[in-house]
Amino acid sequence: MDVNGLKASLAQDAPPPVLSSALQALWWQKKGDWHRAHRCAQDAKGRDGAWAHAYLHRVEGDAGNAGGWYRRADKAPSDAALDAEWDEIAGALLKS
Repeated sequence: MDVNGLKASLAQDAPPPVLSSALQALWWQKKGDWHRAHRCAQDAKGRDGAWAHAYLHRVEGDAGNAGGWYRRADKAPSDAALDAEWDEIAGALLKS
């Protein structure tokens, strides 16, 4: 699956079962369910989960909390447009 395939799957009621918790977090956020996305991010482990978690707190507008998660992900805080960062993270996670 690539980013376009992931976006196409948003027409479904649930994320594809093959997605990691971090990708499920991004999926739910894109569907407009931040709280469900956050629960998925909390379940996600490692740097991938931390990166998705950072993004969610950036969406929320909580830069301080996002900064801590970016550090855990070993990523610099993003100043890209939110949609562009979503694409970046989703693309990287789909390749890993």
